[in-house]
Amino acid sequence: MDPMQSTYVKLLAFDLLSLSLKSSLSSSSSDPICFYRKGRPVLRTETLGVVVSRELKCNKFLKFLVDDGTGCIPCILWLNHHQSPYFSRHNPSDVKLLAEMAAKHASDVQLGVLVRVRGRITAYRGNLQITVSDVFIERDPNAEILHWLDCMKLASKCYDAPTHRIC
Repeated sequence: MDPMQSTYVKLLAFDLLSLSLKSSLSSSSSDPICFYRKGRPVLRTETLGVVVSRELKCNKFLKFLVDDGTGCIPCILWLNHHQSPYFSRHNPSDVKLLAEMAAKHASDVQLGVLVRVRGRITAYRGNLQITVSDVFIERDPNAEILHWLDCMKLASKCYDAPTHRIC
């Protein structure tokens, strides 16, 4: 298994938005959809940028765009934990905690705020997006350039490296 499948891969928008989707005939519908960066699978990502758009559908979802200077990444944060059939099989106290965390993340995501977003890479109507699991507000003004440097270093030393080489 490629290590890029089990970690949050730090990507800039231009890299994330250029990922390709390869469908496997042997995969079942329960398998996660996988996107590829230069032939290597990527399931989850981490990005950092400024919130430039925000659309809230109360008790359903928050859609927002994160601009990192190379492009805008669509993000969706689900807020329907109590009504979702997906969460109905989980422990009610866990669902309550997840719903509270999502509501807090939604209140933190405001226009002009620098955010670090982690989540699963998904597609909706043919467009890539991040289905958000975590949002962190960055207060350090250097965080953005440090993220850029991390992304470039990881791309050259790890992500573009042969799969047998460990970072």
